[in-house]
Amino acid sequence: MSLGPFGLAFELIASGDPELMQIIGLSLRVTLTAVAIGCALGLPLGAALALARFPGRSVVVVVFNALMGLPPVVAGLAIYLLLSRSGPLGPLGLLFTPTAMVLAQTILILPIVISLTRSVIEVLWDEYQEQFRSLGSGRIRAVPTLLWDGRFSLLTGVLAGFGRASAEVGAILIVGGNIAGHTRTMTTAITLETSRGNLGLAVALGIILLGLTLSFNALAFGASGWARRVAG
Repeated sequence: MSLGPFGLAFELIASGDPELMQIIGLSLRVTLTAVAIGCALGLPLGAALALARFPGRSVVVVVFNALMGLPPVVAGLAIYLLLSRSGPLGPLGLLFTPTAMVLAQTILILPIVISLTRSVIEVLWDEYQEQFRSLGSGRIRAVPTLLWDGRFSLLTGVLAGFGRASAEVGAILIVGGNIAGHTRTMTTAITLETSRGNLGLAVALGIILLGLTLSFNALAFGASGWARRVAG
């Protein structure tokens, strides 16, 4: 009696299928690297945008808010043109590599982290600006303190960035090429294996992807609750 897609999926997971493990490992490396870069850039930039006052600031805020819904294929096309042989970064040979995929995912994550951080920091500044001013601390000097104080709320932005990156298909397919053993991630592999009719592997990857997303969110929720209790 042949196993159905779910039976094959659980068999692949239980046996630690090498192809499955390789795809999962690459997906996590690419996504977590993109999230780390996106947060390292997006958190301070979002905080600076919240506190800075300059001509055209409203336009910048609107642009970043709009870019939160940036179509992945558009981001992928932009990175492709940048990294192609005729592009300005073509000589680096980064197209169809994991580095190109990290770059594409970072571009998608950045607007989310920047916009959500700006929103959180604006609220905190309105609440604490009098205290900062009484201590002689300006807006920019207040950024590290506000980021730390809003760390629990900012975790939402980090998780949103992770969700955006981990579910991405279009951009990384364009710049990565879905090359087996080199640039094939969980999402691109699910698309390919489903079209091939290899539903066992597709379902196994889908289960792992869903499990990872739920695990990260549960871990973040638990850590946030624990930290809040410790902090009183």
